[in-house]
Amino acid sequence: MSTGYTLCEKIQNLTPYDPLEGEYQLRLDANESYLEPDAALRQEFGNIAAATAFNRYPDPYAVELCQAFGAFYNLPESLITAGNGSDELISIICGTLLQKGDRVLTFAPDFSMYRFYAELYELESVVMEKEADLTLSVDKAIQFINSQNIAAVIFSNPCNPTSLGLSREDVRKLVSSVKALVVLDEAYMDFWDQSFLPEIGQHDNLIILKTCSKAMGMAAVRLGFAVAKPTLTIALRAAKSPYNVNSISQAVGACLLSKKELLTDCCRQLVEATAQLYKETVSLAERYSILEKVYPTCTNFVFIKTPAARSIYQKLLKRSIAVRCFGGYLRISAPAPADLPMLMTALEEILREEQHDANS
Repeated sequence: MSTGYTLCEKIQNLTPYDPLEGEYQLRLDANESYLEPDAALRQEFGNIAAATAFNRYPDPYAVELCQAFGAFYNLPESLITAGNGSDELISIICGTLLQKGDRVLTFAPDFSMYRFYAELYELESVVMEKEADLTLSVDKAIQFINSQNIAAVIFSNPCNPTSLGLSREDVRKLVSSVKALVVLDEAYMDFWDQSFLPEIGQHDNLIILKTCSKAMGMAAVRLGFAVAKPTLTIALRAAKSPYNVNSISQAVGACLLSKKELLTDCCRQLVEATAQLYKETVSLAERYSILEKVYPTCTNFVFIKTPAARSIYQKLLKRSIAVRCFGGYLRISAPAPADLPMLMTALEEILREEQHDANS
């Protein structure tokens, strides 16, 4: 018998996350690493799984994992909170460090989940558009934050999806010029040299997010980290669920983070692959004006402005190549060097068609 129950207003129109489904020869839509663990590392991970006490709860504070993360980035374990991916940590920050009605500033374009979690926890989502060239004016942001009663600002640096980054000096200026909580998502910072992590101990209003999903190629284990001074770290550890990171992910993450030389080399390969993708995409743009702009990148992907974005995206799918489309923009993750010719050949064929159609 129906009781007349209805969903609360804030969730009535929500739909589940809907990633691209299907099998594609090239998956370049999620900014994943094309590098996979070799046989020896897989064996280590297998041994970890075999030794796991499956009948016991995980370490609630993921101490070994946080120590390994701290050793990798030269940070004390006392400043680190482990999460089930950065998404969980963003959710915890929005749900517990802020209160209903607080104003949260995000920028556009930027990672869409910041706004999603802010609105889910009944915060007031405020969006500031970036400049026409997709850069962020720090001076305008500071003025806006201080004049508009902003409780928190969340942004990615380098930015997903634009591939552009703020210098360490600009980040320092922003963090030190506002009273608002600043949540700085450095998911892609391993590909660049402007991390603000070394200065985390100097700012009471700062949380830096990191992930194992991008440069470390461990998207499957869902590991994220929040780094902040003790007051914020204690609050995050108290607010998160008790056993939020499972035992296998903790142990696999600690194992991986102990292999600094391997991870550094993987990152180098990804940076080189992205540089080659950027170079060849710029070359295409020089020959096909329908590619209006290829943005400089300090990530593992390139961002392209083109009025033919949707058509190019769909034609690539028909060639078994998946990329991301954002309105009049395309985001393409760096493929393995062996797969780059397939991508560039397909793009050139499509661009030739698009250019012909545009000129006819």
